[in-house]
Amino acid sequence: MIRTARDRILEHLEKNKTITSWEAIKEYGITRLSEYIRQLRREGYMIVSNWTENINRYGDKVRYVVYELKEEK
Repeated sequence: MIRTARDRILEHLEKNKTITSWEAIKEYGITRLSEYIRQLRREGYMIVSNWTENINRYGDKVRYVVYELKEEK
């Protein structure tokens, strides 16, 4: 069976419960995480978007989304 990007994101969420865009890029080479989150939501997965703030390497405040799997389908 061929594992798709969607499959990798779902497996990650089932194992770790959360994922960020940076994790998707680093671990899976996936740059369109929001599209796969949208697909999973349409399939019935309860995934919430939690905005968080942090400081980047330049000392700037940045905001990004942490996607969290609340319930499996």
